Amino acid sequence: MQTIAAVARTPKGAFSIEEVTVEAPRAGEVRVKIAGVGLCHTDLVFRDQFAPYPLPAVLGHEGAGVIEEVGEGVEGLAVGDRVVLGFSSCGHCARCQEHLPSYCRDFPPLNYAGMRLEDGSTAYSANGESIASHFFGQSSFAAQAIVRAGNVVKVEDADAPLEILGPLGCGFQTGAGGVMRSMACPAGSSIAIVGGGPVGLAAVMGAKIQGCTTIALVEPVEARRQIALDLGATHVIDPKAGPVTEALRGIIADGFDFAFDTSGRVEAIEAALGALASRGMIGLVGVPPKAEDAVAINIAAMITFGQRVVGIMEGDSDPQTFIPQLIAAHRDGRFPFDRLVQTFPLAQINDAIAAQARGECIKVVLIP
Repeated sequence: MQTIAAVARTPKGAFSIEEVTVEAPRAGEVRVKIAGVGLCHTDLVFRDQFAPYPLPAVLGHEGAGVIEEVGEGVEGLAVGDRVVLGFSSCGHCARCQEHLPSYCRDFPPLNYAGMRLEDGSTAYSANGESIASHFFGQSSFAAQAIVRAGNVVKVEDADAPLEILGPLGCGFQTGAGGVMRSMACPAGSSIAIVGGGPVGLAAVMGAKIQGCTTIALVEPVEARRQIALDLGATHVIDPKAGPVTEALRGIIADGFDFAFDTSGRVEAIEAALGALASRGMIGLVGVPPKAEDAVAINIAAMITFGQRVVGIMEGDSDPQTFIPQLIAAHRDGRFPFDRLVQTFPLAQINDAIAAQARGECIKVVLIP
């Protein structure tokens, strides 16, 4: 069948809106009519070849929609199911068995190969040209997506706003999960969050759900500092106003129990490290601007104070359980992620990217 997709053809080039052919789902796949798909920095990282991905490609990995066709051997899913699309994992390696699928042994090939691993085929083509698909197992910058069944999380709540649920499959679950699962911040603890984008603000909401008593956000954009306060932050810091470590130590002289960096910037991470308490932990989710960027760590100090640095992928989320948990928290008013979302037509993806880069919106969701 024919569908509309945003196709990435050149590094750092504009997406082109094209009519492409999408084939029927094969064994273990479903076809989903996309209701909305989040725009994530990771999509641009792969488009621009900061991380390799075959081009041309249909990217997009924060989709949500309705199943319209089910491939052979798929169980537990049916036409008409409302679904959120997550990432791919094998389901049987040691980490998957621990309900930590984002650390799946086969995560890179399953999510970044741009094709079916079984035979190298792709789900999309145009005028006889293969177009890379199966980005994070879904490639949802399209009106129709072929998705691995293991990626699919059913939405049982009939009132949940399907068109904006897609970011729960990556950005929002990364921020909330980093606080709620990876670091498991206990009630009464303190946390410093660096970056007030969608991941950082999801972390603020997650920290409030966890019962953290001191939640400080470091963010240069005033409007984002204000919404952080509305969402549960107790303190906000403008990094342009002075040394961040000093500002954080001004809030808690003995240091924070936890820090969470979404910026990937060396100077920001080092500032947060300097504000950690004894036995403090910092979680890292931000992709650095340069692959060679490295943080200087005082090993003796780390040993002396028992501090910990952890890398976090997808918030240590098990999407099958954590995404429904976040949907329930949204329904109860405890995770109001909709306040961060601005929608654009998929055909305006390039305008949306520019608007997000200018800081005019926090989280873009594209509507096919």
